[in-house]
Amino acid sequence: MGSVRYAFRFGSWKPNKEEWMLASRCIQQEEKERIAKFHFANDARAAMSGRLLLRKVITESEFTDISWKDIKLARTDKGKPYLVDKSVIVDTDFAPNFNFNASHQGDYAVVAVESSWDCGIDVMKVEMPNMRIDEYFRLMNRQFTSAEWMTIKGAGTNKQQMEMFYRHWCLKESYIKAIGIGLGFNLQRISFKPETITLTPGTIVTDTKLVLDGSLAAQWKFQETKLDDNHFVAVALKRPCGGESEPSIGSEFKHLNFAELSTSCQPILPPDEQYWEVFNQKKDKPQRK
Repeated sequence: MGSVRYAFRFGSWKPNKEEWMLASRCIQQEEKERIAKFHFANDARAAMSGRLLLRKVITESEFTDISWKDIKLARTDKGKPYLVDKSVIVDTDFAPNFNFNASHQGDYAVVAVESSWDCGIDVMKVEMPNMRIDEYFRLMNRQFTSAEWMTIKGAGTNKQQMEMFYRHWCLKESYIKAIGIGLGFNLQRISFKPETITLTPGTIVTDTKLVLDGSLAAQWKFQETKLDDNHFVAVALKRPCGGESEPSIGSEFKHLNFAELSTSCQPILPPDEQYWEVFNQKKDKPQRK
């Protein structure tokens, strides 16, 4: 379990009372309170799924010795999650840099775990803009380099251009999450060069190159695939200092249902029926204009 990739389709998860109450009991109090603040049920499901995924991969890892209820997660000042008690990592020879990252967008929550390479993950759903595509690209011009825009605009049909747009966006977000910087990073510093143009579900592509500040960044690897026809996912991996081994390219995403997601759950908090009642009254999503 050195490299782990899980995906959970929260967009199709319509939790009943038992499921939502179990989920809300199996996360930290501050996480529960943060999720309660979402106005829409879909956003709450997304956030809940991400927290459950993180706890699952930590407690089930071969490199840790900690029960679900004893896991204490915190975030850096830039928002990257980390394990507070590093002493639970029991095999530092094989896991010198045990780290993980999660993301949720569109209909999916995803998580990646690595034992030595720094990792960041992002998922993006392809959606057509409610304006002309050239106008949309003009508004987003500063997000990509001129070389990236050539690749995006040269992809073919409007749908294919939007797919390449979201693929590049997914790559950039995975890199930013791996370095843990967050907002404020100058996206013009990084430029991606995909070698494989078409991605398909179930196939991992690793030949995309990163140009950082004008030079090829050979210490970075990117694993890309599609979870379905509309969702791109990218995992950014930075080679450890002095490391020569390559990351596993066989780390396909395992799609989980709720029963699998909650297999190792242990309640941390007491039952809270009001939490279910409030969630059950939320509208699912905002209406798209």
